Amino acid sequence: MKKIINGKVYDTEKAKAVGAWSNGGTWRDFDHREETLYRKKTGEFFLHGEGGPATNYAERIDNAWSSGERIMPMSFNEARAWAEEHLDGDEFEEIFGAVAEDESRVQVCYSISAAAAETIKRRAAEAGISASAYIESLIK
Repeated sequence: MKKIINGKVYDTEKAKAVGAWSNGGTWRDFDHREETLYRKKTGEFFLHGEGGPATNYAERIDNAWSSGERIMPMSFNEARAWAEEHLDGDEFEEIFGAVAEDESRVQVCYSISAAAAETIKRRAAEAGISASAYIESLIK
C-alpha cells in the first residue's frame, strides 16, 4: 500500500517491515486485526494496519461495513510504545537497541535544525541502529 500523508510518501513496498502483530483468528472474524510497523530509509516509522468490519480499520461501503486498511505515520516514541505492547523483548531491542534498566542512560531533549534531524534519522536507518546509538557513535 502506498499513501501520501502531509506531503510525505509512505510505501509498504519500499520501507522495511521491522515488526508485526495480529490478534489471531482469521479474516472470517469481524474483529480480526493485523498490524505491521515499518521504518522508512529516512528513519521515520509508520504503521500499516488491516482489519475486519468490527475494527478501527473498517471502511463504510454504502450502508454496510467492510474490511479495510490504513497507514498511520508514527513518531519515534509512538513506534516504541507500539513495539513495547506488541513485540517480544528481542524484537523490541533489535529495533530500538538494548534497554538499560539502571541509570546509565538518560533521556535528553535538544533543539537542532530539521535538516540535521533528518540526516541523523537517515544515517541511523542506513546503519540499522537507533538515532540515539548513531549520535553516541559520533561522540565516541
